[in-house]
Amino acid sequence: MDAIDEKIIAELTRNGRISHSELAGKVLLSRNAVRQRIERLERQGHIAGYTIVRAGDDTGDVVSALVLVYRQDRMRGGDVLAALKRIPEVVICEILSGDFDIMVRLEAASLERVRVIWEDIAQMPGVRDTVTALTLSSVVNRPRGGQGPAAAGWAERWRLPRSNNPS
Repeated sequence: MDAIDEKIIAELTRNGRISHSELAGKVLLSRNAVRQRIERLERQGHIAGYTIVRAGDDTGDVVSALVLVYRQDRMRGGDVLAALKRIPEVVICEILSGDFDIMVRLEAASLERVRVIWEDIAQMPGVRDTVTALTLSSVVNRPRGGQGPAAAGWAERWRLPRSNNPS
């Protein structure tokens, strides 16, 4: 990433809906060059998604739900994944081992919106069944990333001593 990439990210952080033309004027590049840089930044993971922040809503009042999805065919269910990626309220979508195929976490503005999304998911071609649970409260919500000092310390404390006995 160079200084222009940093400026692009800063502008997108301020206004995620800025047009490529307007952004190009702010970073002194052509519209096409800005588009190409944004696509590269997305591929490289510097831009992982766009989110909605509601002004004046510091309470974090969103309705969260987990939707467990059973697909009709686990190996050929890519259409379901592609459809889930297009739903803005889907904040996590993970493929699981075990009984369920996919776990989706929704964060929506209302219970009604969760219901509409659930109906859409349940009616998708390739979806056999769903199980949905609403989040009542959040107990732990840690930031993602590498191991922090606390996690590293825990791993060090619980490391088993090595045996000198070659068996």
